[in-house]
Amino acid sequence: MPVPVAAFIIAFIGLIALVRKLAQQLVSSNCLPEGTAWIDELSTDRYRPMLRLLDQEDLEFLTPKMATRLRILRCQIFRVYLRNMDADFGRICMALKSILLHSKIDRPDLVSALVQRQMLFAYRKMNIQLRALLYQYGVGTVDVSDLVRLFEGMRLELRTLVQAELAARA
Repeated sequence: MPVPVAAFIIAFIGLIALVRKLAQQLVSSNCLPEGTAWIDELSTDRYRPMLRLLDQEDLEFLTPKMATRLRILRCQIFRVYLRNMDADFGRICMALKSILLHSKIDRPDLVSALVQRQMLFAYRKMNIQLRALLYQYGVGTVDVSDLVRLFEGMRLELRTLVQAELAARA
């Protein structure tokens, strides 16, 4: 094996070990709160208004100028909800990563599922952002139900893992 290739492989392995060690330190300093009440604060009830905020039916009886203003205002509010959901989803993922990192059992299936759901969430969020932009100008509709369901699924997965973790400690 040529020396540059061997040096690259050794450097890459060292980099992976360093990233893992840093991740462990970062997550270990970020312990999960006791109980599951904090997970309930991440409820999808907070995001239910998103499901109807960009509904076209509310605009049917308005003048075009009023409808445009209302669409712009609602899109601004919608984007705030979307940013909050993204931040909450990030908290859920960080908590899941922390649990997986500190688990005594390796769970590559859960790691894979977590990465897939993060990618799916990012894709759906980007798609919704584009649709919201088009909606703001009177083109198309926006459906966030799949994103809300994905968020709720991850929240329930987190709740299950936290309850299992708490039961294992007891």
